[in-house]
Amino acid sequence: MSRAALLVLADGRFPAGGHAHSGGAEAAVKAGRITGAASLEEHCRGRLHTAGLVAGAVAAAAVLGADVRELDAAADARTPSAALRGAARRLGRQLLRAARVAWPCAELDALAREFPKGAHQPVVLGVVAGAAGLAAQDAAYCAAYECVSGPATAVVRLLGLDPFEATGVLARLAGEVDRVVDRGVEAARGVVGGAGVEALPAASAPLMEIGAEWHAGWAVRLFAS
Repeated sequence: MSRAALLVLADGRFPAGGHAHSGGAEAAVKAGRITGAASLEEHCRGRLHTAGLVAGAVAAAAVLGADVRELDAAADARTPSAALRGAARRLGRQLLRAARVAWPCAELDALAREFPKGAHQPVVLGVVAGAAGLAAQDAAYCAAYECVSGPATAVVRLLGLDPFEATGVLARLAGEVDRVVDRGVEAARGVVGGAGVEALPAASAPLMEIGAEWHAGWAVRLFAS
């Protein structure tokens, strides 16, 4: 296993399309729910313990060898918003495209054939992490961190928030990221241990789902989701 591969995969400059998505921050800013560092931290915390937990568990389960079709269906069932399901598949397609250049292998080629329109991003992330020689925990860390780093980066653009303050938010959430990753990996082990995808968490954030549908109808927006 090469830990350097984890740095490549988690790097915000990896061309997986994440920079075009705000993780619900654009809608939250417009609605007045994010106005500065403190409210950004609450947004990220809520996202981490819901979408981040689910994504981390799905990604970890994919590394451990769970059936990708079952994982994708489970991810679909845990994403009520059609806008977010579409965004997840677009991100999955872009991630797979970049990963097939970075870590070419039969597993990634097979995933592309299985999901020509894109699988959910956490499913792809897990398969990519495995192809890169990473462990289930590494994939869960990538998923969980992405769930909080996306909104933090977006709010710097949306509100002109001091980047130092945005980074401070991520630093303060580090311990919670650790705990979410542990829970996600434990759930993933349950999936491959015989419980199936029912062992995956189904934590939800209805306000973010509603915000995603509202955001999708805007005529002008800075971010895709």
